[in-house]
Amino acid sequence: MWSGRFREPLDTTFDHWQRSFRFDQALVRQEAAASKAHARALNAAQILTDAEFVTITDALDGITARFAQLGAAESIEADAEDIHHFVEMKLVEAIGDLGLKLHTGRSRNEQIATDLRLYIRDTIAILQGHMAAWAGALVEQAKAAGEAVMPSYTHLQRAEPVLVAHWLLAYVEMILRDASRLEDCARRLNYCPLGSGPIAGATLALDRSIASQELGFLAPTSNSMDATSDRDFVLEYLQALTMVGIHASRFSEEMTLFATAEFGFVDLPEAFSTGSSAMPQKKNPDLTELIRAKVGRLNGAAQTVTLLLKGLPLAYNKDMQETQEPTFEASRTALIMVELLAKFSRAVNFRQERMRAACETGYMNAMAAATYLVYKGVPFRKAHEKIGNAVRYCLEKGCELGDLSLDELKEFGPEFDQDFYAAVTLEATLDCHDVIGGTARTRVHEALAAADERVKKLANLNGKVQVAEAVHAGA
Repeated sequence: MWSGRFREPLDTTFDHWQRSFRFDQALVRQEAAASKAHARALNAAQILTDAEFVTITDALDGITARFAQLGAAESIEADAEDIHHFVEMKLVEAIGDLGLKLHTGRSRNEQIATDLRLYIRDTIAILQGHMAAWAGALVEQAKAAGEAVMPSYTHLQRAEPVLVAHWLLAYVEMILRDASRLEDCARRLNYCPLGSGPIAGATLALDRSIASQELGFLAPTSNSMDATSDRDFVLEYLQALTMVGIHASRFSEEMTLFATAEFGFVDLPEAFSTGSSAMPQKKNPDLTELIRAKVGRLNGAAQTVTLLLKGLPLAYNKDMQETQEPTFEASRTALIMVELLAKFSRAVNFRQERMRAACETGYMNAMAAATYLVYKGVPFRKAHEKIGNAVRYCLEKGCELGDLSLDELKEFGPEFDQDFYAAVTLEATLDCHDVIGGTARTRVHEALAAADERVKKLANLNGKVQVAEAVHAGA
């Protein structure tokens, strides 16, 4: 592709080491799509005739179809430096020297910048579909849980009872935030570098809006030097994937804990668990443990790209080739991880009686008891102290707050009356959190309906997802 300037062959080891086709073949569909868009711009500039344009675009469609069918077998035979070289070689094989005409007015620098934007945009659409499925599974579990309760934890110590639905919706919130981060990333990257040339812009008077519109970008990029050297969108994408991984890992950690005999809150689905080669009784949480580990790959990819970009002078540098492998690997990791989480979340079984029993001991109504005193006019700091003294007394006696007689309660303050017992039932303890975002039963019912609608809006990206999956097939 550039041999005219050179008289000596490349060192064989260096030649194979510096090639990127073994991994950037993942971009074959994006490369073909961008090439078709460039061909349309060349046709409008009268560099390609109408007949040549049709011949080239038909051949590009044939290349993508053949690659989707043959995949690795096709790539093994290819002596290509990179994805751009591969597509050009196959184009020349199909239509002869006319294939060489396609590179008129463009550079590989703008090609890879465009391909990566298309790849990440496509992957975000697919990932959002998986995230909608995962969030939808959690919403369905929340609906099925009804008014089932569980302990909540701070410092991994039992804190207050909450509805199981409230706990599940916490993860729905995380998923929806992650989806919005990815949407923001897709919006910021959605500008077309084609026409930027290697650094200073195309040398032909191309209408850059043609390729931009053809590929569904909002507009052409504004500065050719920035367009060919910008990988902000790659880093932003990988950082967003890291957040997805962190939230998936937190969910997985809780499910791993809740599946232990010590908690006993969930039964792991057998379809997502394995056993022990030595201990016949074991059912191990392999899926959730592996997901906890996978966040390291996602964050590692973000850290890799951070260090690659640090200090690079304008514009394109070969270093940028190294942003691709982490991006492809992180994408594959995130896609399968979230897809599996959706299936797992639909299949997991909550042991509601065990969870409720855990809420009925351990003074988890202590804050509700303090609130009772606040409504009696006691300053909260003093109410906190009175209930703390009552808890200590109960610990010594071996009973719960609701088991104390009224005479015993009045030892801690004259404000206690018969209505105290109704104020510290499990249901009252839930319902005293009657604020937006609280675990009161009516509030959670409202939050569940709202979350259901938000998840459905995310799921309505299915049209985008189907298009993206078609583009992604075989990658």
